[in-house]
Amino acid sequence: MLINSVPWTRPVTIRLQCGLERSFAGAYDALDFLENEWPLRNGEPYDRAVKTCRGTLNGAIPPIVAREAFVAACLEADMPAVLAPRHAMPRPNSGSLRTTRYTAN
Repeated sequence: MLINSVPWTRPVTIRLQCGLERSFAGAYDALDFLENEWPLRNGEPYDRAVKTCRGTLNGAIPPIVAREAFVAACLEADMPAVLAPRHAMPRPNSGSLRTTRYTAN
């Protein structure tokens, strides 16, 4: 059974060869890009990415495997993944959560 939506735990954002960035939320998005917009339709990383994305959509391969294969294929095609900065939570007592106290005169 083909599943249309198999999201990854974290989206993959890549820098296209033209310089624009594009994000992929899961195996379906990645497979659509691989089959319809991919600049190089050959090579082992490309073939592995297509195969693992299809396997994920069929429920046979874990999503993380397809995600890693997609990232590897992107690197091979000179479209590196762009790492999004993690949202840092302020640490308690770090001074970043200061409150201002106002007094009325």
